[in-house]
Amino acid sequence: MDTRRKRRSNPWRVALLLALIIILLYLNQVVVPATPPLFIPTPTPTRSPESFVSEAEELYRAGKLAQAITAYKQAIASDPNNPSNYLELARIQIWNGDYEEATVNAENALLKNSNNALAHAIRAWARSAQGDHLEAEGSIKRALELEPNNALAHAVYAEILLNKGDFGDIEKAIQQSNIAKELAPNMLEVHRVRGLVLLNTQNTSEAIQELKAAIALNDKIADLHLNLGFAYRVNNENDLAIEELLSAFALNPDSAAAPTEISLAYANDGQFGKAVQYAEQAVAVDPSNARLWGNLGVMYYRNAELSKAIPALALVVKGGKTEDGVTVEGLPLGYNTVAQYYWFYGFALAKSNRCEEAVPVFQALLNGVPDYELAVENAKAGIELCQESLGTPLAPTETPTPTP
Repeated sequence: MDTRRKRRSNPWRVALLLALIIILLYLNQVVVPATPPLFIPTPTPTRSPESFVSEAEELYRAGKLAQAITAYKQAIASDPNNPSNYLELARIQIWNGDYEEATVNAENALLKNSNNALAHAIRAWARSAQGDHLEAEGSIKRALELEPNNALAHAVYAEILLNKGDFGDIEKAIQQSNIAKELAPNMLEVHRVRGLVLLNTQNTSEAIQELKAAIALNDKIADLHLNLGFAYRVNNENDLAIEELLSAFALNPDSAAAPTEISLAYANDGQFGKAVQYAEQAVAVDPSNARLWGNLGVMYYRNAELSKAIPALALVVKGGKTEDGVTVEGLPLGYNTVAQYYWFYGFALAKSNRCEEAVPVFQALLNGVPDYELAVENAKAGIELCQESLGTPLAPTETPTPTP
């Protein structure tokens, strides 16, 4: 019987097989997972915070405030520890009317450094724009304690004093605006606040020059055109006023301020049809605002549209709901423009043979604002109108147009 010899295993062959196995395992575990799949684009490089800031600055100069805000937010997301980006964002948000968000971003900068004078100043500016003048004054004083020669802080302080509406603060506002001008004569915010101070001191021609200087630095900010338009209107330069106000409206169509001012400018020029048109646009922007309804009601009255004037002015005097179901809170009678809305309402009722409703309105004026001479004169004239047996109406020109 034939027997066969068993073949011995070759140690070199075994070693080679082991080496191949190790190589395959390495490729499978290390090389393949690290290799990007075919036909899939490689990821783009991460943008630097500086690139977002540069983009934001260009957008701001172009007047594209909403896009500039987005770019600054992207810069912050890329570098959340840089307080200057929070402050530039807050500054643009103030120009855009986003006062609450501006406050938050100024406070974010203060979280990085509680002794940042510019952050305190911008926070003060935003708080004053929201009507919180006491809080704003505290912040601006802290800013000036930290940095007495900060021009923006002095400019903001002047504006806070104006916004408070206290006649006793006007000299201090003048002083603060002059200090700002000495420290930074070419700063946009400084030209603007000098213009506002000059407007409040009846130096309208000088105010116009300061506001024009601010616009020369950046002509894409709605607020500047709005204030210049108001200054022209006060100066009885209605054509120039309307031109500036239309620019403001184009730059910020979501604000009711520009169309309201345009309506008043057209009314000054006796173009009541156009005045109505822009007053209606203002109400469309903010239909819950009683003052806008008051302005619209007056324009309807001046345009001899009494049937429309009465419900518009009733929303000011009594409050209620609009035809679209928007709630409007009535305004309490006081020594201000509201009193004028009341007497226009009374005259609209009287001329519509609704004296039983008109007389209580005139009586409210006599009792509520007895020291407001113009209101008392109009209230007495309205009562006399209702007492006339023939009911001959007074001419609308005997009741003046309110001045904001």
